[in-house]
Amino acid sequence: MRTYAEQREKLVRMMRACEETRNHIEIIERQIRKRAERMAITARVKTRQYGRSTSTWTTADERQYQENAAQLRFERRSEIDALTRKLERQEGAIAAFRVRYRINEDAELWVEAGEAAL
Repeated sequence: MRTYAEQREKLVRMMRACEETRNHIEIIERQIRKRAERMAITARVKTRQYGRSTSTWTTADERQYQENAAQLRFERRSEIDALTRKLERQEGAIAAFRVRYRINEDAELWVEAGEAAL
């Protein structure tokens, strides 16, 4: 890369890819939490009603939720591990790129400016 603008563009692309990977991991975690909650709710039928603002979530429900979440994480561990390793590689590549081309500026500002220009 010869120009500073080309270096900035590449760094922005690298940071966007890193952010996409981070978002993908967050989506998986959110899916796990929601599925574990649905499983805990459907596992125990609640016939008692305390009132409109009273929660019927008990410690047994919480325990069931935690067990379900752990099991779902275990089932999807290979996907989560692969994405985590990918994220670490991307962050390492960004750090190496910054060192190599001596770019110490805040690239988040470029990402925001680039999205505004699109």
